[in-house]
Amino acid sequence: MELAHSLLLNEEALAQITEAKRPVFIFEWLRFLDKVLVAANRVDVKEKQKKLVEQLTGLISSAPGPPTRKLLAKNLATLYSIGDTFTVFQTLDKCNDIIKSKDDTPTYLPTKLAAVACVGSFYEKMGRMLGSSFPDTITNMLKALKTAESQGRSEILLSLQKVLNGLGGAAASCHRDIYKNARSLLTDRSMAVRCAVAKCLLELQNEAVFMWTTELENVATLCFKALEGSNYGVRVAVSKLLGTVMATALMPKQAAVMRQNVKRATLDEVLELMATGFLRGGSGFLKSGGEMLKGGGSVSREVRVGVTQAYVVFVTTLGGQWLERNFATFLSHVLDLVSHPRATQTHVEAVYSRRCVSFMLRSTLGGLLGEKAQVASGKDICQAISKQMRAVVNDTSGENKAGAADVSASQHVMVCALKELGSLVQSLSATSSPLIQEPSIGLLETVSSVLLHPSMAARLAAAWCLRCVAVALPYQLTPLLERCAERINNLKSSPEAVSGYSFCPLGVHISKGKVCTPEDLLRTAAQNSRLSLQRTQAGWLASGGPSLVRYHLPKMLLLWRNAEKARGDSFTWQVTLEGRAGALCAMRSFVAHCPELLTEDVIRRLMTPIECAMTMMSHVPSVIKVHGTHLKASAAMVRLRLYDILALLPPKTYEGSFNALLRELVAEFTLTDNSANTTTSLLRSLCHYDDSVLMGSWLQETDHKSIEDQLQPNSASGSGALEHDPSSIYLRVPMGEAMPGPLPLGVSVIDASVALFGVVFPHVSFKHRLQMLDHFAECIKQAKGVRQQAVQLNIFTAVLSALKGLAENKSTLGPEEVRKSALALVMGALDNPNPILRCAAGEALGRMAQVVGEATFIARMAQYSFDKLRSARDVVSRTGHSLALGCLHRYVGGIGSGQHLKTSVSILLALAQDGTSHEVQTWALHSLALIVDSSGPMYRGYVEPTLSLVLTLLLTVPPSHTEVHQCLGRCLGALITTVGPELQGNATISTIRSSCLVGCAIMQGHSDSLVQAAAISCLQQLHMFAPRHVNLSSLVPCLCVHLCSSHLLLRRAAVACLRQLAQREAAEVCEYAMSLARNKDSTDSTTVNLNITETGLEGVLFGMLDRETDRKLCHDIHDTLGHMLSSLAVDKLSHWLKLCKDVLAATTEDDSEKQDEIDDDIMFTALGEDNNAKPSVAPRWVTRVFAADCLCRIILLCENADKTHFDLAGARDLLVLHLSDLIRMAFMAATDNSNQLRMAGLQALEDIIKKFASVPEPEFPGHVILEQYQANVGAALRPAFSPDTPSDITAKACQVCSTWIGSGVVSDLNDLRRVHNLLVSSLDKVQAGKGSSSQLYSESATTMEKLAVLKAWAEVREEDEEQEEEEVGADILPPDSLIMLVQPELPSLSRLWLAVLRDYALLTLPAEFSSQLPPDGGAFYTPETIDTARLHYRGSWAPVLHAVALWLSSTSFGEGEEEAPAVPPQASGAPVYPQGNPGPTQSLEDLIKDRMHLMLGVSIEFLCFPRAEEPIEHVMSCLQALCTLLDSPCARTHISEDQLLGVELLNVLHRLLLTRDPPAVQLQVTAVVQETIRAAQDHLTQQRDTQGEKDALSLRGEGGETGELLPGKSLVFAAMELMVFILVRHLPQLNTSMTILPTVLFLITGVLKETAVKTPDNSIPLPVSAALQGIKTIITSPLARAEKTPTQWTGLIRSSLASVLEYSQPDESRPNMDEVSMLTAMTLFLLSASSEVIGVTVLQQGCMERYRNALLSSDPWVQARCYQLLLSVFQHPSRALSTPYIHALAPLMVEKLKGVERSRPGTVTELQAVQEGIRVLENLVGMAEEQNRVQLLALLVPTLVSYLLDDKAFSSAPPASKGLHEFALQNLMRIGPLYPAAFKTVIGAAPELKTRLESAVRANQASSKAKAAALLAQPTVQAAPTIKLKTSFF
Repeated sequence: MELAHSLLLNEEALAQITEAKRPVFIFEWLRFLDKVLVAANRVDVKEKQKKLVEQLTGLISSAPGPPTRKLLAKNLATLYSIGDTFTVFQTLDKCNDIIKSKDDTPTYLPTKLAAVACVGSFYEKMGRMLGSSFPDTITNMLKALKTAESQGRSEILLSLQKVLNGLGGAAASCHRDIYKNARSLLTDRSMAVRCAVAKCLLELQNEAVFMWTTELENVATLCFKALEGSNYGVRVAVSKLLGTVMATALMPKQAAVMRQNVKRATLDEVLELMATGFLRGGSGFLKSGGEMLKGGGSVSREVRVGVTQAYVVFVTTLGGQWLERNFATFLSHVLDLVSHPRATQTHVEAVYSRRCVSFMLRSTLGGLLGEKAQVASGKDICQAISKQMRAVVNDTSGENKAGAADVSASQHVMVCALKELGSLVQSLSATSSPLIQEPSIGLLETVSSVLLHPSMAARLAAAWCLRCVAVALPYQLTPLLERCAERINNLKSSPEAVSGYSFCPLGVHISKGKVCTPEDLLRTAAQNSRLSLQRTQAGWLASGGPSLVRYHLPKMLLLWRNAEKARGDSFTWQVTLEGRAGALCAMRSFVAHCPELLTEDVIRRLMTPIECAMTMMSHVPSVIKVHGTHLKASAAMVRLRLYDILALLPPKTYEGSFNALLRELVAEFTLTDNSANTTTSLLRSLCHYDDSVLMGSWLQETDHKSIEDQLQPNSASGSGALEHDPSSIYLRVPMGEAMPGPLPLGVSVIDASVALFGVVFPHVSFKHRLQMLDHFAECIKQAKGVRQQAVQLNIFTAVLSALKGLAENKSTLGPEEVRKSALALVMGALDNPNPILRCAAGEALGRMAQVVGEATFIARMAQYSFDKLRSARDVVSRTGHSLALGCLHRYVGGIGSGQHLKTSVSILLALAQDGTSHEVQTWALHSLALIVDSSGPMYRGYVEPTLSLVLTLLLTVPPSHTEVHQCLGRCLGALITTVGPELQGNATISTIRSSCLVGCAIMQGHSDSLVQAAAISCLQQLHMFAPRHVNLSSLVPCLCVHLCSSHLLLRRAAVACLRQLAQREAAEVCEYAMSLARNKDSTDSTTVNLNITETGLEGVLFGMLDRETDRKLCHDIHDTLGHMLSSLAVDKLSHWLKLCKDVLAATTEDDSEKQDEIDDDIMFTALGEDNNAKPSVAPRWVTRVFAADCLCRIILLCENADKTHFDLAGARDLLVLHLSDLIRMAFMAATDNSNQLRMAGLQALEDIIKKFASVPEPEFPGHVILEQYQANVGAALRPAFSPDTPSDITAKACQVCSTWIGSGVVSDLNDLRRVHNLLVSSLDKVQAGKGSSSQLYSESATTMEKLAVLKAWAEVREEDEEQEEEEVGADILPPDSLIMLVQPELPSLSRLWLAVLRDYALLTLPAEFSSQLPPDGGAFYTPETIDTARLHYRGSWAPVLHAVALWLSSTSFGEGEEEAPAVPPQASGAPVYPQGNPGPTQSLEDLIKDRMHLMLGVSIEFLCFPRAEEPIEHVMSCLQALCTLLDSPCARTHISEDQLLGVELLNVLHRLLLTRDPPAVQLQVTAVVQETIRAAQDHLTQQRDTQGEKDALSLRGEGGETGELLPGKSLVFAAMELMVFILVRHLPQLNTSMTILPTVLFLITGVLKETAVKTPDNSIPLPVSAALQGIKTIITSPLARAEKTPTQWTGLIRSSLASVLEYSQPDESRPNMDEVSMLTAMTLFLLSASSEVIGVTVLQQGCMERYRNALLSSDPWVQARCYQLLLSVFQHPSRALSTPYIHALAPLMVEKLKGVERSRPGTVTELQAVQEGIRVLENLVGMAEEQNRVQLLALLVPTLVSYLLDDKAFSSAPPASKGLHEFALQNLMRIGPLYPAAFKTVIGAAPELKTRLESAVRANQASSKAKAAALLAQPTVQAAPTIKLKTSFF
């Protein structure tokens, strides 16, 4: 590839590569040339121009592919425009000759197309320079156009478009010719040609005046005809043409009008023309007369959708200002469309027309108008509604004949107008308040009046609109509900009123539990038969709001159970069915929205009515037979509700009813009892999202989704409307929908049955599964024609749903026969002509493979498809089976299907090359992409061949086959992922990498937006794996251009890619985007619409936020801006602040009314300079909120980056220099109309105050910089305290107030008054009590607001305390202390604060105490809002606690309180804040006790377990509160009287320190401990004083007589524990055990000395064993190895050993001392401590002395133990330790053992002692080196031989002596074989030994051969010691 990078084509290199690679090489060269020509030196180019022209023109006739010819043409044109133009006419003639050529063979076609492309490019680039030659060229091309095939036609038309573009008005002479020739092709059968004509005519109308004057009607008719049978691309192109022509006709371009005297069309004429298309389609005007009278056929949907888009183009072209001026006309026109009988011939058509009109309104009104203009247009809509309503009322009251028709027409107008009004209010959110508040508009009155409209659709739309109002402006909720409830009561007799007013509360999620109304309606339904139907429906609907259900569950369950009434005639049946449906719907709502209330008991009670409903369903068909078909709809509604609720409940609960239920479900979707061929709408959603390219469902992702839905093939697609299911008005709106649109009942029921089938199927037995699958096959066989398709679609959707259910439940499909049946069903559909069914079959096959999961099964399925693909020649089965392979791989993954990979790939690669059918190519490539995706690394071997195929196809497939190109894009993306990080490599991988880049480049140049989007996502992946190789300088400008694309998917792809780039390289991205703006003038016409100004890419993205409505897109824009902000904001501070400021300032330009309010501040009147490049619409509130959030982020980033940003002394671009801008922005946001923006503004203001409060003003020492902005802060806060402000804003403003007052910026009280007065005003609101009438917001909002006010006051009180403490020096408080502000309010505040704490204490109780909560809520919360209230209390209690503590402490627990309640009683008359016990009889002592319990309870509960997310400020507040509290004598008395209280408090504080340890917390804890101890001391002193001298002794304090402190009960102990903990935390060196080790060791050795006493049975006393264990633990502890403490440690261990030695000295005073224990302790020291520690001579000698004494002891037990202990010392691994002991003690041992011969052992114990001694000797022999072994054996063997007895002596010897003989013999027999050589030497040296040994052996053998054999066979393992200690210490 590198060889292609030269100015001239490298022909040698080209000749050397294979034929297949040449096109890629040539394309790569052209790509290089395209970049280099523009940048190259003109002289160089001119030098080589001749050769270049030769090479390029040579390529024309080499049959180049579409991308190559495009680049080739572009390069030739560029070359001529840069170099000399001498030969351009020659080249042009050459091209014209090629075009004239008569050769029509397919092989010559590419050459012709290349020539056509070149001509187009020449004229586009050079235009009038080619002056005179154009008539010939155009004539030539038009001639060719007549005979060309479709590719040629579209290419010629696109070239003509370029020619027209280049020549402009100069080509006027040819305009008519072009128009005549092109217009007939608008109805060409090739869609690509239609698109090309539309683009060509669009270019033509720029100059050809006749198109929008004399020919206007014909152009319109042509466009309508072109839309018939069109696809999406044609609709977009033709609607653009039609809309633009109409707009030009209305407002022609100036230049054209100047040239000719033009008669301009009027608005009415233009709109009338458009309307004919909408209402009559392409049928023309002449023949419409007769047909229209007969009400002929309806308009084709494609035409209607296309004309709808054209309306939007028309208005968009005319612009926002035009729309603003003419909105009333436009509105009345589009509403007339939908009232026309031709637009509403059937119900579904009417819904479609409404959708179209709504789309027109939303796209124009929602996108083009700013917020001010939107409010104005809302006014127009209101007027239109009231006008319609007046007409309806007059009609119906006048008993007009035509009344019914008018009502039906008016209902559609109403629905469109109300839907748009609702959307408008919802998008404006709080900025729509002028619409609601202005009496002249009367929006609420107008909309409410529609609730009485005779048509249900209109009533529902009105309810929906009111729901939107309530969501946008929550304070409207309560008045709306009250109005509806009142009207229902007053108008009980009107069916419309009952129906309309009950819909309304639904939309509005009810927060006031008024069940009475629905209940009454249901109760009275039985009383009046005329209304009972409406009342039943209304009652059930109104009882469905989720929040209503939660608190009235018992009552609801009862209502649901009683939804059973006696049945009789047809009307009663209808009421019954409606009642059933309503009850089930309410239950469904309950199950869906209150899952936490679904206990087993509740489910059981729900099942009763559900089971009744199931039983009833089986009787309904017979009832319908008797009473008529009008019951069908009600019955279907009951079924729908039943399926819906069952799908939400666990299937286990209705296992018993499976059989009956499945019968119903299967009958439902196999259309058994349904004569209509209704199909489900779920199939697309059950197929995989990636298959959208096969099913065309990517249309769901376009801006036109809401109208394009109408054209989807399944039943009633896109015809959703509220009247199909009124309950949807209160359910959650599905994601991405603006408003719920439930499908018609027939479709919804089938959908619900399919969904439920999927839930139930995994729980059904295999037998039933088989029956159902067989039944499905039978149903398909029975049905014929269209019905068969419908049944098959439904069955497939159900099967997919079931397979999906099985996969989710991880269960299998079943045994062989079930699989067979399922497989037969699926395989049958793989060659169905309907592509959607083939898709579903492939998906089902994959899912089956997933749930069966057996390799043989998968192999069988794959093999079947392989065979089919090898033999089949028809398109249908080739597409179906190739998808089957892809789906198998997708669901089984690379590992499961690895063995089929090679075959699959080879077959699909072959199919992908089948140029005869583009459909086969599309499906094969799509499957290939699935396989590449799922195989992962296993595909690596096939990457190269696949990649070369992808490139070949990209270069050859005609661009009109966009699906093939999209699938190629998918393949390329999958291949890039497969190669992955390898792409960074160099040598081998570079070919793959450059192929990928070439592929991306080809797709980037494609004309289709989806292909371009695929190119971007491929580049995005490449950038992830190999960032160095993706050229950002070309990618970023390309992305910026796409940001203005009209295709949503392309904009999404571009922003997603920018988001990724901005994460790593934000600065480069912004730089390249700016370079695009700078080169704007020089670049081609493609970037005309790009609006990059000096604000750069960031500015464009902010602008997009105003236009875009797609969630994902906006989310990505936010992220991209966030990444840019993080990387760049600190360095480019001014730029980013200006950006935010421009966005925020945009609204306040028109707020001139506000200026008179700002009293002392003029700085905000002169807003930023007027720049001309303003975006079309002022930034909307959502964007402004985002800008305000950015502002807060910038402040934070600056703080983290560099603290000098807050220091004026610095001179750089620092944040502090922009303080006035920051304040101004926060002010603008805080005083806006939008509530969300006000919140963001207040947050920014709070951040600014916190960060800048302490920044000094350098020019005025002693002052801070924020002082000069007092007025602004006051002005920003004031509006938030007005009475109609929402609670959350007031709450936030209170927070800012307390921050401002506490920040210490303002020291003068009079200046603080302003802000302080705001807090005072809000306090009055709090005191109004719970039942005050003015409640607009929900109770939890009120809770939030009141708590915020009290918290703010509490914080002010805290601050004032801190100030007092700072001024302790002065005896009296300064006059302007903050206390002056709080003092007047304290009496009422204190009561309110206490009430808050009481509530908080109740709310923190664990769940099991919930029954003890007061039934009617607390002081500030109601029982319904308890969950939300908890959160609000959690945020506010800490400062309140502190403030209460301050108040209690300063007033001695509120002694002088007057008894009058501070709060007026509730509306009900009960006192609001009970003070513990009722009545004012409480004594002061009880009051103190209550308050103490409350304060301590709240504190201890919190400190016990502070949540990790609790801010540290809360912990501090709580501790300060405790400290303050304990300052007061009453509290001290209380805590010291109950000592356990103090202990508990200290224990909790100790625990707190374990989890939270900032020093501030420790300090505060210490202060609390101090106060607690002081309290206890005072109490003790006081007691002593009162008791006098006599009992002073009995009051010794803790510990009393004995001095014993009980942990858990002792205050001293608890305090000590805590203080030691804090000391150790700060001085870790204290924590070394060196501090306590001496004591411990002294105690242990002491215990050992006192308890080591001999026992009769020689057992070890327990204390001794514990002491020994202790010694070992200490000596082996890690401290021994610590570097810091060796000397101390060594000293201590030595001293301890010395003490043990001293205690073990034989002493008459302790005759029964246990020597063994002492020896053991001594040995422990030797074994556990290192020889350096205890190898000191003194200690060594002492130890040896003790061992010697023990060996010489008269007690054989002591001897035996001594031998054992010595053995362990001798065996010590450190020879340095053991050697001295061996040298000193071994001789003594040998001597002792030799002496045994003379005095043989008489007792068992003595024998044991000898045996232990011998063992030690034996071990020494084993330890010795080889050369010394003989000497040691010379000691051991004679000793052992001396123990042997001769025959006579043996028989008469005592048992112990015999035992010694046997022991000696045994050992000798064992030693001999162990050391044979040494043994022989020793025995040989002393013959008497030998004889003695031999005789003993003989005697032994004689006595028992068997015994000897056993002895000899004994393994050479040492016998275990016979004496065992109970505890082993070694």
